[in-house]
Amino acid sequence: MPREFARKHRVAEEIKRELGVLITTQVKDPRVRLATITDVDLSPDLKHAKVFVGAFDVTASSEPASEVLAGLRAARGFLKRELGKRLRLRTVPDLRFHEDATEREAQRLTRIIDDAVAEDTRHDVDEDTPSRDGSA
Repeated sequence: MPREFARKHRVAEEIKRELGVLITTQVKDPRVRLATITDVDLSPDLKHAKVFVGAFDVTASSEPASEVLAGLRAARGFLKRELGKRLRLRTVPDLRFHEDATEREAQRLTRIIDDAVAEDTRHDVDEDTPSRDGSA
């Protein structure tokens, strides 16, 4: 059993690496130019792969995540065929693309924390300023 577990992770990492290369060098669809493969989760029988895609240039947000995923889904057959040529597997897993919103969620939480710190700083400054009547 531990051998299967290690193999599953090795195959997932290899798929992740090869998909990254294929997307940046071979896929001609302009919708997927901002896609980054963040993780690959394989089923125990290695027939299905959940491919998590993230980092859609969240600062500019020029391409919505749905467009990037649609582009990847359109290129699914090409990517599977190319993976079959590059990897030595009996069966190439079926690719299912999912959005990885970790980066966007991290930026949202950072903004919330920064806003809270700024609010606390404003309250501290307001409490430290003396009142006009000189009573403080």
